[in-house]
Amino acid sequence: MKTSVLSAALGAAVVALGADSTTTGWQEQATVPVANPIFFETPMIQTEVHPIYMYHRMNPSFLGVPTDVDVYALQLRYAVNDRLAIIATKDGYIEIHPKGGQTLHGWGNIAAGLKYAVAQDEAEQYIITPGITFEAPTGSKQVFQQSGGGVVNPFISAEKGFDKLHFTGNVGVRVPVNWHADTASIHYSGQVDYWFCRWFIPFASINAFTTLSDGGHLPFNSEGVDLVNFGSTGASGRTQAAAGVGFRTRLCPRADLGFAYEHGITAAHDIFKDRITVDMSIRF
Repeated sequence: MKTSVLSAALGAAVVALGADSTTTGWQEQATVPVANPIFFETPMIQTEVHPIYMYHRMNPSFLGVPTDVDVYALQLRYAVNDRLAIIATKDGYIEIHPKGGQTLHGWGNIAAGLKYAVAQDEAEQYIITPGITFEAPTGSKQVFQQSGGGVVNPFISAEKGFDKLHFTGNVGVRVPVNWHADTASIHYSGQVDYWFCRWFIPFASINAFTTLSDGGHLPFNSEGVDLVNFGSTGASGRTQAAAGVGFRTRLCPRADLGFAYEHGITAAHDIFKDRITVDMSIRF
């Protein structure tokens, strides 16, 4: 599976390399967020292949032992026109490695939906894009997927440019179909980036999730943030957040390589100790 995902990504990269960019103006220097890729959706309307690798470490106190998680995923976006895009934001393969224990592995749930740019202005350098996705319970229970009837995620993303400086934000609400199996939450993200040159586009980000309801599935007092919805019984009112830094490198007009490091900034027993994300944004 890992080989097929990486092969598909490399094949798309070969096609993209050397191609001319279709973006114009200030959007030529706009970057897709690297951290929190499932929920920090870019407001840009573009056709994109987006391979992702994440290495996540939980705080040892969460499960009682040090635990690492590997995620291999491939997002897809298709611009129907300059306003509307079809997006596939979650899929992939998950491996959970508890120290001294057996590795858990399986497929993640699949999430897809639409987004539509309701306002964009080239001269003022901004774009505002609401959207909605549905996460279907198609994954493997062994890696804490497929717990309920799915989760609906209406959101809004926006970006404002000041020449080489860009501010991007996103806020959304995760609404479960089955309120016993999954919890509801608000997610909100922010990023600031600066285009020094095509080879170095640094950014800083913050991503947070506030759980709004208790589920009836697992006896945890925190949630699984972006990748997992545990349906925790004691997480209502809890906010979990991570701060990140990183950079993008523009390999060619249609392909960016990205790197992000995030560190959890909430309670020490939380699921989020730290995370490394590496991706490639390949646009067509």
